[in-house]
Amino acid sequence: MAAYESVIKAIGLDNWCAEPDENAPMSMAQFLARNGNGNPDNSDPILPFPSLDTLHEVCSSIPQTRDLTAWVEDSFLSIKDGLKLVLDPLTQPLSWMLDSALYVFTTVPWWILIPLLVLLTWCVTRRRGVTIFVAAVFIFFGVIDHLEVALQTLAIIFVCTGLSVLLGVPIGIMMSRSDRMQRLTVPVLDLLQTLPSFVYLIPLIFLFSVTESKLYGIAIILYAIVPIIRLTDLGIRLVDRDVIEAADAFGMNARQKLLGVELPLALPNIMAGVNQTIMMSLAMVVIASLVSAPGLGVLVLRGIRNLELGVGIVAGLGIVLLAVVLDRSSKAALSRLHAHKPNQ
Repeated sequence: MAAYESVIKAIGLDNWCAEPDENAPMSMAQFLARNGNGNPDNSDPILPFPSLDTLHEVCSSIPQTRDLTAWVEDSFLSIKDGLKLVLDPLTQPLSWMLDSALYVFTTVPWWILIPLLVLLTWCVTRRRGVTIFVAAVFIFFGVIDHLEVALQTLAIIFVCTGLSVLLGVPIGIMMSRSDRMQRLTVPVLDLLQTLPSFVYLIPLIFLFSVTESKLYGIAIILYAIVPIIRLTDLGIRLVDRDVIEAADAFGMNARQKLLGVELPLALPNIMAGVNQTIMMSLAMVVIASLVSAPGLGVLVLRGIRNLELGVGIVAGLGIVLLAVVLDRSSKAALSRLHAHKPNQ
């Protein structure tokens, strides 16, 4: 520590540094040193990294790491009421949509709902193999008595993926229209994409009640919306400039070019973004079970908490089957779009 004391004296901060407060909480290094497990005389030949805790031992006016984390927490709590006042009415429709979807998927008789889902798969994909596979997966869920929880997971995926597409596609279009908008949005998307999934839940738990569906709905949407935004922007930017010039020559306005030229040509990229959004939503549903999200994730969490190996593995297999169903269906729909593209 002598080196740091010399630096502080050299730059004239020794008077600013107050005497150590004996009643202040000790750092871990100080605690270990007091109990004989550290290096109380600071005679370690290796110069320690100048962290906040290290510098605080030399100059007590320098805050500790715990002061930084306390400041972050206090700052968030100071704006929590204002954020809640604004976000509560804006996000309440999300709770209604999730609750309604869960109610429909769990109250409609299976002999009506399952055929409707299989028929929807056929209408979207027109693939006999994919449709038969989807029907077989639902039959498997019913046989092992996991049909209700699987349908709960599917309901959450439908709502969150649908909202991600409704919000993400317009944002992607705006990014493709403005380089400045893209430069401002890309760092936010990078943050959302690299932030650990558990971290999404921390501020939301303070803002909303754990019993509210929008708590896990917002977390899923924030985690899954990134691919659809990025691929919508990319798809529109990759549209051939010659095609745009031809549209201009025919006198199309911006709206006509977007709906009649750019979006149809960018649709394969957009559908690839939808596929990735579905997969990320399904991954986040498992994490969201920590905050009362129903479905297969609850069984996975139960297997972890109670060390019930069979329960966790079977529920995990169910999630894998749902992921395969959604992936195959969305990819079949995408290949169908590619097949019809030359005829547009």
